[in-house]
Amino acid sequence: MSYRDLPKVELHLHLEGGAPPSFIAGLAQEKNMDISGIFTPDGGYAYRDFLHFLEVYETATSVLTTPEDYRRLTLAVLEQSAANGVVYTESFISPDFCGGRDVAAWRDYLAAIRDAADEAERKMGITMRGIVTCIRHFGPERARETAICAAETAGDWLTGFGMAGDEAQGKPADFAWAFDCAREAGLGITVHAGEWGGPESVKDAIDALNPARIGHGVQAWHDPALVEEIARKGIVLEVCPGSNVFLGVYKHRHDHPIEKLRESGVAVTVSTDDPPFFRTDMTSEYQMLNRVFGWDEDDFRALAQEAAAAAFCDEPTRARIRKLLEPAE
Repeated sequence: MSYRDLPKVELHLHLEGGAPPSFIAGLAQEKNMDISGIFTPDGGYAYRDFLHFLEVYETATSVLTTPEDYRRLTLAVLEQSAANGVVYTESFISPDFCGGRDVAAWRDYLAAIRDAADEAERKMGITMRGIVTCIRHFGPERARETAICAAETAGDWLTGFGMAGDEAQGKPADFAWAFDCAREAGLGITVHAGEWGGPESVKDAIDALNPARIGHGVQAWHDPALVEEIARKGIVLEVCPGSNVFLGVYKHRHDHPIEKLRESGVAVTVSTDDPPFFRTDMTSEYQMLNRVFGWDEDDFRALAQEAAAAAFCDEPTRARIRKLLEPAE
């Protein structure tokens, strides 16, 4: 079986960040919007560093202005995921970009996204669930509004709450109200930390927000006591190796700590983050892990089962997905 054909579970995928550049460029052309400066000559996304990446990301997202745009986006993203063997994916969705944190408008966007997800499940065999995400550098007040949107629409499809954005802005404790609101609504909790902020950002997120999962979290490796705490508490890391190397968090693939974290008893999963921005996909991630660390089919099946166990979905869905991950008899 090829790595592309192996059934996969992805827990860390930004919906807008999964947008093929050709889709964004085409939509901009339809709307007579000139965003040509965010593309490379070969049609990819162009940016200098992480902060510029955030600017380019928000510029790309600016062409997505209606629920129908998001319906089309969701289908385009899920088509790419399904083509790389993903059978279950959780995607970060932000009311900041979908209706300006107005609950009524957010419901319209969410309905369009879910409609596309249902169509993709029927036609492509991929199951999607949504994680509402507040944007850290937008501040705690906007995060409160985002959490209210999440709480009002929590259920069998909208199953998680998280935070992305610039880790240098604010402290996790500043966002405690938003996370408490989401938790009370029954949503699974994840938070981006330890991508750029060092191990202390992971420690602060754990202490202030009590997440079940950490987005990235790789900088935790530099604090052995923190690694032990993460393993002991069963906190799952949503690791995105290709993203980390592309952005320069680690200079070389063999410097990446995913193997060391795994050997230390930390539950790790593998995702693509914003795949077209980082010129990756889930097949490429698997191929890299095989090439650099020698992971084989058994490792990848165990990895997918670990991700399925950590998914923010109901138990019948989890059981169905885990069945898909088993080798064919």
